[in-house]
Amino acid sequence: MLGFLQRIGKSLMLPIAVLPAAALLLRLGQDDLLGIAFMSEAGDAIFKNLALIFAIGVAIGFSKDGNGTAGLAGAIGYLVLTGGLKALDPDSNMAIFGGIISGVVAGLLYNRYNDIKLPAWLGFFGGRRFVPIVTAASMVVLAGIFGIIWPPIQSGINSIGEWIIGAGATGVGVFGLLNRLLIPVGLHHVLNTLVWFEFGTFKDAAGEVVKGDIPRFFAGDPTAGTFQTGFFPIMMFGLPAACLAMIVTAKKHLRANVAGMLIGLAVTSFLTGITEPIEFSFMFLSPVLYGIHAVLTASSMVVTYVLGIHHGFGFSAGAFDYILNFSIGQKPWLLLGVGILYGIIYFLLFTFLIKKFNLKTPGREDDEDVVAPDKGSGGNGKYEIMASHFLKDLGGKENLAVIDNCATRLRLEINDVTLVDEKALKAHGAKGVMKVNNRNLQVIVGTDVEFVADELRKLK
Repeated sequence: MLGFLQRIGKSLMLPIAVLPAAALLLRLGQDDLLGIAFMSEAGDAIFKNLALIFAIGVAIGFSKDGNGTAGLAGAIGYLVLTGGLKALDPDSNMAIFGGIISGVVAGLLYNRYNDIKLPAWLGFFGGRRFVPIVTAASMVVLAGIFGIIWPPIQSGINSIGEWIIGAGATGVGVFGLLNRLLIPVGLHHVLNTLVWFEFGTFKDAAGEVVKGDIPRFFAGDPTAGTFQTGFFPIMMFGLPAACLAMIVTAKKHLRANVAGMLIGLAVTSFLTGITEPIEFSFMFLSPVLYGIHAVLTASSMVVTYVLGIHHGFGFSAGAFDYILNFSIGQKPWLLLGVGILYGIIYFLLFTFLIKKFNLKTPGREDDEDVVAPDKGSGGNGKYEIMASHFLKDLGGKENLAVIDNCATRLRLEINDVTLVDEKALKAHGAKGVMKVNNRNLQVIVGTDVEFVADELRKLK
């Protein structure tokens, strides 16, 4: 089940990747910026069709080779499912869930039937052409089933969403805490999808119902943004300050190397809100430190809620989104003050704890554990070099069963996990390594992980 949920979490990253484009078009087209109506409508069209986009993206993510046929099947499956549901119960609305379920079914059916052989007289419909057909047939059956079981499920989901939103500071605090605690196993994307794209409703100026904290924020809901705002102080100030703390506490002869790595990660976090490479640098070295980070994130969510600050993002809580959406936020200047305060807290707290308990954060490892990074040689690109080292560190091509990736991690299925050399992986550029179980391994690389994954596939 954990592996299945992780596959869903990974697959969600593809459709979520379109949100920055949607948010950018929607904001730039507004009257307070460029005032171009068709640009704004173009961005809004993406938000209005998120469920369909999720169906396509999840299907491609679940397919074994990322083929576009799976995406087409996902779209057809979603249309069949929603059409069937409307005929059975006009009030049923599976929204994002309908897209995710359609994508999962289409992806699994693609993996099962993409190479099916049919009799000669049906040969045209064999292979990949069969996948959309079998997906449509399957979704007809599922539409009938969900027509019966979905209304109480929908009522339950709405109740949970209303409770979380109605819980005020407690609700946002619990969400912030769980969001960070689920990162090690990669399930935070599943939680985020519910809160950011499903919970809460708002009727926009056109009279259409908008669901989810992110779409509601961009639709002008004055109550939206509460499940996003608290991340800005952490991602723009808190974690970059944690990087500074790890730099100043590193051993003097290792400080320059550590600074070169952590400064780049801090800038990435500040500008874009991508934090996993930083978090994995201390997550397993000091679980207590990571637990404190999760609690501080929860507290930031509570503080911004209590202060009545509302801000949102199309991608993540970095400076780009902060500036772009500044004019539609509430009390955005106050958010900078909160961020500076959290930056000071992170720096002082991390510096104290690292020194007090002699935590082995980057640059503080025992000398016998330190491996000098291998920069490679020759004319090959850095991703080729990194991939070639990783292949050896992972036990060779025979030890790799499946190579996949999400936004910042290699997601690998390993035949024999005992052959994996974690120390060498870190020396060759990995920010962290996580063993999910005795077959599944995650290697945290950073935002350029896709290029490393592509090179790794070539070598295999």
